[in-house]
Amino acid sequence: MLTEPDLDLIAALQVAPRASVAVLAEALGVSASTVGRRLLRLEEQRILRVIGQVDWTARARGNPRHVWVTTEPGASGSAAKALARFPEVQLAAETAGRSDVYLAVHVPDRAQARELLAERIPGVPGVAGTHSELVLRALTRAHSWRLHRLSEDQHEILSRELVTPDPSGSFDADKAGPDERRLIGLMAGNGRITAAEAGRMLNLSQSTAYRLIQSTLRRGVVRPRVEVEPAQLGYELEAVIALTIAPGAIQTVAEELARHPSARYVSIVAGTASVIHQGVFRNEDEMADFLTRDLAPLPGITALQVSVVLRMLRRYWLYREDGRFAAAPRAESGNEG
Repeated sequence: MLTEPDLDLIAALQVAPRASVAVLAEALGVSASTVGRRLLRLEEQRILRVIGQVDWTARARGNPRHVWVTTEPGASGSAAKALARFPEVQLAAETAGRSDVYLAVHVPDRAQARELLAERIPGVPGVAGTHSELVLRALTRAHSWRLHRLSEDQHEILSRELVTPDPSGSFDADKAGPDERRLIGLMAGNGRITAAEAGRMLNLSQSTAYRLIQSTLRRGVVRPRVEVEPAQLGYELEAVIALTIAPGAIQTVAEELARHPSARYVSIVAGTASVIHQGVFRNEDEMADFLTRDLAPLPGITALQVSVVLRMLRRYWLYREDGRFAAAPRAESGNEG
């Protein structure tokens, strides 16, 4: 079980994932050595990692897709494990409700999307049917989700080391140099990597590595974020909710849902649904309040379908087991992740 100080540290890292141990210690009112030990313990226990959320344009040509998979009776577990190994699968979970397995996939280019969706996923043993929705626009993503535990003064201390992305910044895949591409790969795996560490690994001077890191952060190419399974934080219920909405109300509803405290990922999609809300809840009552009370006043909602997560196998390309990070499974049939 995570302690209250553990949760405070995670909340601080959510605000400032790259904050130094000294700044974290000042914000939390404890010693730097205490913060360092606590952070190391959470990492060694496979509970916490700070990664880099890479902008879609730097990862692939085209947007992600939500995929719902129906399986043959008794095949959901084996099918989910096989699908989680696909390198394009960012998130894989066994679910109940709309589907047996839910996937979030990001294909390197649009040409490969047809092969993945029409051939490879349906070809997995036990898969009986699939349905997908193309993400058109994300209103909020996991790096914005927060534990609300910190005071305004603590936020102010942590903000000293924040690099606020410039909305006009961009990543041009055709102009990116090899050093920038390799740095993005390093930051994706370690959102707290220092200029000294990156310089050694890339054979660059520390000052050059620092400039590259700052440029990457300022343009929003990589957004550092804390990865912890929501259940570890007391949010034991997770659901993917597909809403059908009248066209004139789609943007309004999506923006309102993005502000909801449950929202980890809200996107406008093209398909039978209009908006997908991936949310986390402390219990069934909290989710019931969301469905019956919070959605009720929103305009234009005509239908919704809910997939409740039973078991998370992979999230943001990292394997999970019982709420902790797990080693990647051995490669099978060329579908290694």
